[in-house]
This record gives sequence, structure tokens and C-alpha cells, in this order.
Amino acid sequence: MKLSFLSSLFILLPILLLSQNKIDLKANFDAEKKQIKIAQTITYFNNSEATLDTIYLNDWNQSFATKTTPLAKRFAEEYNTDFHFAKNDDRGYSVITSIKQNQQELEFDRLIDHIDVVKVALKSPLKPNESYTIHLNYIVQVPSDKFTRYGITSQGEFNLRYWYMTPAVYNGEWQYASNKNLDDLFIPVADLSFELQFPNTYHVTSELDQKDISQKDSILTVILEGKDRVNSKLFLNKTKAFNQVQTDYFTMVSNIDDENLSMIDNLVITDQISEYLTKNLGPYPHEKLLITSIDYRKNPIYGLNLLPNFIRPFPDKFQYELKILKTALNNYLDNIIITNPRKDQWIIDGLQTYYLMKYVEEFYPDMKLAGSLSRIWGIRSFHATQLDFNDQYAFLYMHMARENLDQPLSMEKDSLLKFNKNIANKYKAGVGLRYVDNYINKDVLENSIKEYISTYALKETTTKDFETILQANTSKDLNWFFTDYLNTKKRIDFTITDVEESRDSVKLTIQNKTQTNVPISLFVLNKDTVVSKIWLENITDTKTVTIPKEDGTKVVLNHDLIVPEFNQRDNTKSLTNSLLNRPIQFRLFKDIEDPSYNQVFFMPIIEFDNIYDGIVLGVKAYNKTILKKRFYYKVSPQYGTRSNSLTGGITLNYNQYIENNDINLFSINYGISASYSSYAEDLFVRKLTPGVSLLFRDKENLMSNKKQYVSMRYVDINRDQDLGLDADDTEPNYSVLDLRYNNINKGLEDYISWFTDVQFSKDFGKVAFNFEYRKLTEKSRQYNLRLFAGAFLYNDSYKTSDYFSFALDRPTDYLFDYNYYGRSEDTGLFSQQIIIAEGGFKSKLDTPYANEWIGTINGSTTIWKYILGYGDIGLLKNHGQEAQFVYDTGIRVSLIPDYFELYFPVYSNLGWEIAQSQYAEKIRFVVTLDFKTLFGLFSRRWY
Repeated sequence: MKLSFLSSLFILLPILLLSQNKIDLKANFDAEKKQIKIAQTITYFNNSEATLDTIYLNDWNQSFATKTTPLAKRFAEEYNTDFHFAKNDDRGYSVITSIKQNQQELEFDRLIDHIDVVKVALKSPLKPNESYTIHLNYIVQVPSDKFTRYGITSQGEFNLRYWYMTPAVYNGEWQYASNKNLDDLFIPVADLSFELQFPNTYHVTSELDQKDISQKDSILTVILEGKDRVNSKLFLNKTKAFNQVQTDYFTMVSNIDDENLSMIDNLVITDQISEYLTKNLGPYPHEKLLITSIDYRKNPIYGLNLLPNFIRPFPDKFQYELKILKTALNNYLDNIIITNPRKDQWIIDGLQTYYLMKYVEEFYPDMKLAGSLSRIWGIRSFHATQLDFNDQYAFLYMHMARENLDQPLSMEKDSLLKFNKNIANKYKAGVGLRYVDNYINKDVLENSIKEYISTYALKETTTKDFETILQANTSKDLNWFFTDYLNTKKRIDFTITDVEESRDSVKLTIQNKTQTNVPISLFVLNKDTVVSKIWLENITDTKTVTIPKEDGTKVVLNHDLIVPEFNQRDNTKSLTNSLLNRPIQFRLFKDIEDPSYNQVFFMPIIEFDNIYDGIVLGVKAYNKTILKKRFYYKVSPQYGTRSNSLTGGITLNYNQYIENNDINLFSINYGISASYSSYAEDLFVRKLTPGVSLLFRDKENLMSNKKQYVSMRYVDINRDQDLGLDADDTEPNYSVLDLRYNNINKGLEDYISWFTDVQFSKDFGKVAFNFEYRKLTEKSRQYNLRLFAGAFLYNDSYKTSDYFSFALDRPTDYLFDYNYYGRSEDTGLFSQQIIIAEGGFKSKLDTPYANEWIGTINGSTTIWKYILGYGDIGLLKNHGQEAQFVYDTGIRVSLIPDYFELYFPVYSNLGWEIAQSQYAEKIRFVVTLDFKTLFGLFSRRWY
């Protein structure tokens, strides 16, 4: 019997040894050339049932090679210009000199659409339960670290991730993907053995175990090894940047800023976190857990990272603790849960966020979102400062849901908007697990997580595995979580529609406003004290329930806000004779919405809209909170300090998001606005505009910058008439029906925008077409082309005025759409402000208007960096005159395109303008002082 067992063991031993993937490499680092010369052996076991004649290797360093790789396109999608404008020396690439199997050269090539994936043809087919061994020689040119924070620093230090070639996973089909700066390489577990050679001026840090170190002359040779690894970050620093803390569970290696804590505090925190991780996630299978400042900066705790040190409201210990915890959680899970992160990233994200929340609940239960600011007089009155620290997670997910920009948790990672990838989806996943935990109770979720990690540690796993374990541990149906919550963006929204009271019970009708079939909690409260709580299930439309009254004064759905509900403002019904379910609350300054109140906010206004009103002082009353609402109103009375007059406006707006349609209709906006302001010295204009606008965009691909708008508005203008203005003898009061179609695709490299516009009024009808194209080439040269054509369908106003005519260089803006600071100025600085519209010319020519038709072409191209040369040509036609050819040329200084620009005319129909007198008056400028518009330049990277 013993002999039989031993013989079986000897038979199985070669198979067990073969079944372990192995990577052995020798790497020679040359800091001066920014290169690594690598000789590598890969042994890969085929544990599938398929026979493979081709294999795929990940070579993500090659993703930096050109401006057309998937990585470069990702940077462009997020409006990140660092990579596009970088020097060629800063970009990385890989040069493969040979790939061999049994000393025979193998054929290989790079995939056309995935330049960082290598396809290799094997000499003989790889059968199931067999392995291949190949030998590679290649040179890695290390990219600058300014693109992804990994690479070579300006000080010549190496911070490396995905720096060597790895086998792709085959699990019935090949799982390869290109690098898109998502830190989501999917590779099989392997035993690693590295022999590194580098100058002795460097210190090496790795999560692998150091087995040997030797020195010959000035070169160090270090041997690193590790079993069952997927991550192998490597750091070569000129100073000893990392600290090691040995705990009872593993050694934590870190270079995260310690917030100037004492060594004792640092040790206590590290030990506490290592115990917390082990207790909740199970034993860590490796000796070292490496966490880095790069990891944290790429995935910080948003909020903690936004304020400078001198006004941070959180204790240093708390900040350091959470920084270490979040980074450690991510790396801990990343090293033991082997999922395809591009498809199942929610598992790691959800567990990380869930245990972050659980840690704060356990060790800092009284911590507020605003920290110590929540105790300061004046600030503490804001609802935002009184929220618990953990409330931020549901709030930031709901921010995207209210914008209709949320995306399913199961959506592939490279299809997510940056805000969703970095923040909203991570938080929605963690909030969802907390939702499940509250619903099923009795520690079922946490025990299931431990079982899941224990069962699938270092094994390939999917969402289905987690679902099977969790569902087996509870009698409650969790199908809603693994279908609607994970796989769709269906919103959760309930309300109480009817209440009938008796002496000792309450009969309630609950309505599911979105038909998303999930459980919802119902509370009975006596003032602010919870009397009872129950969970209601299977409310697909409406449901009537009867519950004990128990001295309750109100009933509230989702009182503890555990359910990430879309609208919590209609969850309360009073059981007393109260006029309103929620009392009205008046607040100074915008705040986070408090669902317990009907809130009205007041905001002081200090603005500069035009030179006639001067500095404007006022206040606006509005209902807009930090989270977007469908209905928005604003009333803003103002006082112009220069015009000594009351001005201001009123806005009513309703935004309807369209969920299900086949034409990609994203939203419909209905609105009406009225305003009163100066348009000239001691002259005022009253504008009333009702309208509707339809937005179309690809709801399946929110990464796309393409949008289409269809709008219709009626603009009614009443102006004070200035009898002394000869240039404008037209009737001061008029109305215009404006219909417009916009098609916009504003990419970093290719920018295409066009619109067609039709206007009808009593005295004129006109049609216009505008097309704009911008190209940023691989050599960082910019080309800009704009075409404009416009014609009157009828025009009875030209005999007395050019007020409604097409303008060559400075539109009259009779619809009062443009942000002119001195719209009626003919001389002086503000007359030189230009808004590129209609003719788009920069020179002030002798024929500035066209009352019949116009056609112009505006172009510019790079001379050096932000200095461009421009040229405009056109034809314009006025009644009773021949068509006139016009042109101008000059220099354009574009500091921020469309926002801060200067135009210097050189030559035009007027001759050499640069040589003419009073040249300074010919210079034109584009300037935008509106903060909201400028903020869009930065927020577009995230949305």
C-alpha cells in the first residue's frame, strides 16, 4: 500500500512540477541609455483542453512606442497632452532580437491593433496538460515616468511595472489586451526568478524575496525569487526610499509619506492594518506586501488629497492610516485574487471600498466628512460638514448617476469614463456590498468573502464564483445584485404615495419609480429616533403594507441611506398634522442636499459681466445642490455699481434623461429664462427665451466625444432705444425663432464641429452653416480650418441698418448670446475683443457686414509652440453692390485655444497693417473670465 502511494507520487510529481508556470530572466540595467537588456525564459503550462499552435505575449513597454498606440489614444481621449508633446527620447519601446524554442528561431510579429502584444508561432503544437519553454532576448527602452508615474525619473531612478514580457492567459480563448494606463494586466500566476545587474549606486526594492547579492567592481548582482506571483514591481533608487516593518503577519514595505508621525505610531498603525487585513481577508501568501507612493497617488482617497497640509481637517494619524490601508487593501487583493481586471474589476474595487468603510466604522465611528471643520462655528451649519466620513462613497457615485454618466460595474474597464474608473464605480461596488450586508445580516457577507478568498486565492476566478458562494450562504434571493446592480445602470428610486393611519397601525403604499426590483428598507421614527425597521421586497410597481405605528411621528424609506437611491427627497411621510412632509430650509451658500428638508440656497454674487454695469453685486436664490437635480430654478437680482441700476435674471429649467431608445437620445432640456442688463451706456436690454434642446450621444460608449444637439428657442428682445446711434436705426424690439443642429466631436488630435442654423423674424430670415476642423499631427503641428456660409432668405432691415447683417469680424450679437464685455464699443480696448463667429476675420476691413450673403474660410497653422500664422479669405455680397473679395493674414498667439488668444494683423485688403499708424488698436483678443467655462477645460478629462 505504501509502495503504491510512493509510485503514484513519483508519477504525479513531473506533472505537478510542469503545471507551474515559470519566468526566469537576467536583466542588465543601463541608466545612462535608459535601457534594460533582458535574457528571459518562459515556461507556460497549458491547463486548457485545447491544443495551441500559437501563443501570445504581453509586451506593454512597447505601448509607449508611437503616438498611435492604444495607450497614446487613451491619453488623447482624456485630453492628456503630456505624451503627445513629449520628446521621442522620453517614450519607451522594446526591441526583440530573438525568440527561440529548443534553440530554434520562432516566427513572431506584433498585432496590428495591439502593438504591445506579440504573437508567436510554436514549432510544434502545445497539447493539453503540456508546457512550452521559450527563450527571449530583447532590449527595453524605459519611458519617462511623467506619463504613468512608472518609468525612469528625471534623476535616473527606475520605477518599474510591466517592464518585462509575460505570457497571456488562455482559458478557452486568449485574454490579451493593450496597455491603456489602467494597471490591469491579466497574466497567469508564475514562479519568478530574476538576476538583476545594476550600478552599486542604486538600492533595489521589490515584493520578491532577495536570495543573494554580490558585487563585482561597481556592479551589483541581485537574485530575486517569488512563488505564485502576478505582480513584480521593481524600484531602483539612489537613496534608500523604502521602509520595512516586520509584523506578526507579513513584512510591509512602503515609501508612502508618514505625515511626520513618530516611529512608534508608524509601527502601531502598520501592525494594526496588517492584523485587520489578515483577520478579514485571510493569511497573506507572501512574505512581503509592497505599497508605494505611486500606488497611492494613482488611487488616492479623494478628499484627503485635495487640501494643502496647513488646512487639512483630519488628524495626521487618521490620514496616514487610511492612505496605508487603501493602498494595502488594493495590493493585497490584487496579489491573491486572479480575475481579468478589465472585466471583473468590481470585485477588488468593491472589497477595497467595503473594508475601507468597515475600518472607519470600527476605529473612527465619529469621524465626519469635513473632519475638524465640522466643529467650527459657521462651517458646521453646512449639511456637508455633518455627514459621516463614509457617506462620501454613495455621494460620489450618485454624482455620476445624477449626471446620467454612470456606467455598469461589469462594463469593461477601458470603456469607463475616468471619473467612473477612478471613483464612482469603485464606490458603487463597495456601497453595493454594504447594501447586501445590511440586507442579509448575520455576518453572512464577510464570512462568504473569507470563503471566496480562501477557495480561489491564486486561482483564476470570476464574478460567478463569488455569486455561487454568497448565494449558498443565505436563504435570501440576491439575484438583483448580480443582475441589475452589477450589469446595468438602472437607478433605485422608491417613494411613499399614500398613508392611511389607524389607532395602532399605518397602511402605506410604496411605489417603485424605476421598476428596478431590489429590496428597500422602511423605518418608523418618533421624531429622530428609530422605532422600527423592516425590509420590503419584490416591489415591481406598487405595494401596500400595514405596519405597527408604535408611537411613530413619521415613516421614512431608506432612513439610514444604506440603499444608494437616486432621489431621497420623497421618502418621508409625516404621521402628524403637518402642512409639509419636509419643512422648508433657507441656507446661505450651496450645500450637499439634505433629504429631510426642502432647501432654498442663497449665494452672494460679485461678477463682472460688462463695462456698462461694472462690478455687479447681488444674490441668487436657487435650489441647485452639489448633486444635480432634474428641476432647477434660479432668481438673481443684482446691482450694477457703474450703471447704478438693478439688473439680474430668472431661470427655470427641467432636464429629462431618456433611458431607453434606439436613436441615442440622451436627454431633453426644457427651459425658460429672462434677464435684464446693460448693453450700452445707460441703455438696457430685456431678454426672454423659452426653448427646448435635445442631446444625442452614444450611451453605450460615453468615452466618445461625439455629441449632437437639436435646439429650438424663441428669443424676445426689448432694448432701450438710443436715438443718437446712427449705426443702428432698426426697431429696438424684435423676436427671433432660432432652430439649430450641432454636431460636435472634440478630440485632442482631431476636432470636428459643425452646425446649421435657421432664424426667422418679422424683418428677416436667414440660414447659416459653420464647419470647423482642427488637426494635431504626430509632429505636434496644429492645423485649423473653419468655413462659414450664410445667406438671407429675406431681409427687409438692410435699408436702415446692418444690425441683423452677417458680420465679417465682429458680430452685432442681436440674440445676446456672446460674452462681450463692451458690445457697443467702437473704439478703445473693449472694441478689440473678438469672438470667432460668422465671418471670423480679425482685421477691421472697410466692408464689415454682408446683408445678402457671405462665405469665408479661416485657417491657421503652427509656427512654433503656441504661436501660429493665420489667414482668412472670403466673399461677401451686399444689396446693390458687386460681390467683394476680402482677405487678411497675421500672427495668432494661442495660450489657451478659444479662451485666451491674441491676434496680430499683418497684411489684408488694407495693405501692410503692421506698418500702419495706431497699430495697437488693430490687435484683437479672445478672453474668457467665466469660471464655469474655464473649469470645463479641466473637468473634461474626467467626464
